[in-house]
This record gives sequence, C-alpha cells and structure tokens, in this order.
Amino acid sequence: MDKNREFHTVRGYQLLDQNHRLLTPAMEDYLEMIYRNILLEGYMRVNTLADLLNVRPSSATKMVQKLTQLGLLKYEKYGIILLTEQGKNIGTFLLKRHHIIEKFLENIGISDNILVETELIEHNVSKSTLRCIDMLNEFFNVHPHLIDEFESFKLKHSSTNEL
Repeated sequence: MDKNREFHTVRGYQLLDQNHRLLTPAMEDYLEMIYRNILLEGYMRVNTLADLLNVRPSSATKMVQKLTQLGLLKYEKYGIILLTEQGKNIGTFLLKRHHIIEKFLENIGISDNILVETELIEHNVSKSTLRCIDMLNEFFNVHPHLIDEFESFKLKHSSTNEL
C-alpha cells in the first residue's frame, strides 16, 4: 500500500473520526463550560455562558439550542440551562480530559499560555492517548523526583534543542 495514502490534513483526521464523535470542538467547549458553571452555581444562564466564553449571547443561544436538540441540555427560551443525565456524563468526561491535559503540561514544565495549550490539545487527543497521559501523570505523582530530573535535563539541553 502507498504510505502517502495514510496521511491526511487535521480536518481529514477529524472527518475520519466523525463516526466516533458526537460533538464538535465548539460544542465540547460550551458543554464543558456549562458543566463547570453548574458545578459552582447549580445552573447556567445564556448571558453568563456568553460572558465566560467571550461570545455574543446570540451565538451562545444557538449553541445551547443545538445541545438541547442533542438531548444534552434542558433549556427553555430566556430560562436557565440545566444538563440532562447524558449531558452531565459528557461534561464530567470533558472536564476530566481538560484536567488531565493541563496536569500533563504542568508536569513537563509548561506555564506560559497553559490554558491555550490545553484547549488546543484536548479536542484532538484520542481516548487511548488520554488514558496513557493520565497514567503518566499518575506515575509522576508517585515519583515526583522524576519531574525534578526532567527539569534538570531540560536545563542542560535547552540550548541544543531549539525548535
């Protein structure tokens, strides 16, 4: 088989995974933020959601309507937003995924723009890779001296490994 036939654009890989993906990255962001806010306040409002995600209320309303049609939210016009059981389950996963990626980046010494880096990675990581990253985080938790050794290694080799 021609090896070049195995390569795709990022969008191509996303389309290949479409059968396994219920939500777009934007939908995931909205659902994760709704879940986060509901954990804090017990509910969400469209204006609050729009403020938290730095979007217009009309954009937030459209996305909330889509997520409601998918059975992930309970929402009535101008009302509060609540999660269905399925929405809670997916929200739990999305927030856990965010924390796993964020912790991994912290473990390898990323501090600048960690939120941006986390957001860019989390939508494109497979569940099997996420499980391995989670195990690596746990490994570092059990063996914190290895993080210190890695930091020393990075300092020694930082000038020779410029990208």
